[in-house]
Amino acid sequence: MTTTDQLATTDTAPPDLGAAPRPVLLLDVVGLTPTALADMPRLSALADGGSRAALETVLPAVTCSVQSTFLTGRLPVDHGVVGNGWFFRDLGEVMFWRQPNSLVSGEKVWDALRRSHPGAKVANVCWWYAMGMDVDTVVTPRPVYHADGRKSPDCYTRPTWLRDELTEALGEFPLFRYWGPTASLESSRWIAEATRRVLPHHDLTLAYVPHLDYDLQRFGPRSPEARRAAAELDAVLTPLLDDAERLGVEVVVVSEYGITEVDRPVHLNRVLRRAGLLEVHTQAGMEYLDPWASEAFAVADHQVAHVYVRDGERLEEVRALLAQVPGVDLVLDRDAQVEHGLDHERSGDLVVVADARSWFTYYYWVDDARAPDFARGVEIHRKPGYDPAELFFDPADRTAKARAGLALVRKKLGLRYAMSVVPLDARWVKGSHGRLGGDPADGPVVITSSAGRLRGTVAATDVHDLVLEAAGVTVAAAARP
Repeated sequence: MTTTDQLATTDTAPPDLGAAPRPVLLLDVVGLTPTALADMPRLSALADGGSRAALETVLPAVTCSVQSTFLTGRLPVDHGVVGNGWFFRDLGEVMFWRQPNSLVSGEKVWDALRRSHPGAKVANVCWWYAMGMDVDTVVTPRPVYHADGRKSPDCYTRPTWLRDELTEALGEFPLFRYWGPTASLESSRWIAEATRRVLPHHDLTLAYVPHLDYDLQRFGPRSPEARRAAAELDAVLTPLLDDAERLGVEVVVVSEYGITEVDRPVHLNRVLRRAGLLEVHTQAGMEYLDPWASEAFAVADHQVAHVYVRDGERLEEVRALLAQVPGVDLVLDRDAQVEHGLDHERSGDLVVVADARSWFTYYYWVDDARAPDFARGVEIHRKPGYDPAELFFDPADRTAKARAGLALVRKKLGLRYAMSVVPLDARWVKGSHGRLGGDPADGPVVITSSAGRLRGTVAATDVHDLVLEAAGVTVAAAARP
């Protein structure tokens, strides 16, 4: 028996009490829109032979929130994932891109699947919150953090032997092509090929491919680079979609959000600081956000920001201040958050939404000379907010790429290095997402390989049941007890 064949067996799975479910591939092509689909002939053929609909996403329309809604069939108020990150009040820290599945409340779609088919096998290839996920197979990025501060590419898998098999067949997981200035098609190709290897052995396979996130944010969704990215990704997905067709696997393609053109970064934390509401502390001449001491601060996440206000008596003062900032469309208090299913205890006391052409930076310093050193690097876990400028070598610094090359030499020699090449000028970012509404041509879509399965608009909360239907499960029979 080869190691890949082991994926089809287990000593602990309960006996299947009924016929096997129809196998399903739930493919998250993040950023897929009608505009992008026009340059993707293989995915378009899938839609033409099956069915396609607009997807009604959730607020905030960001990866972690939308994926959690897909898998639970619930809004953020219920599953608790109010963004890609938030302020952990009990720890006093802003944390982004955490991985424990315990952060997602409620049962998942595979729980319902297993009620009808107790032996159903489930794989997750790179969907978020993979650590501790109750599925049979997991593949997720997981760097090696060396004692001397270096970071090396790698992945985490369950079962553990799968890491060695994938690495031998595909090379090490291309972490530095997955995000950052060198993010490219290579990471999505690796994920697609890994998915091809696990697909035949599972009843439900989840796969996430990020390629459309990159150049659409760098250059905008209508740019030549965006069109090229769509065509490149379509070619990479073709073998996987061909495998699914040959194996009789129904494909459900989802898109979390559409990326729209922006040209105005908005610095909410600088507004709060100038108003005397945000505090910093200084070390080695660098300023760090001080959540403990701040009266108010914003956790920026694309076009949505959670604003945490220490004293409820100052809530209206902060609301009025932010409402008049150019680029702000909405300021949602707790009552208004109820309307969006976002009134969870993790949410900010206020949730701010940008207008269509704007997005929010996390920047809180007012002098670049006092910015923390992590601001110029790819540091997704240390920054108190999302930073799309990490997709760029600083265009205003002619030495940025050369310094990056020197840093890589130091890394290969086993020396510590700092990749300080990210711009502190947010004007380079041309695409963003997170808010609701906008041109349907730039909105998310859902596609299935089954003709007639989709009608009208599909809500993100309905993807859970859509997957069950694709698997041949009667949704009422799989309902939560």
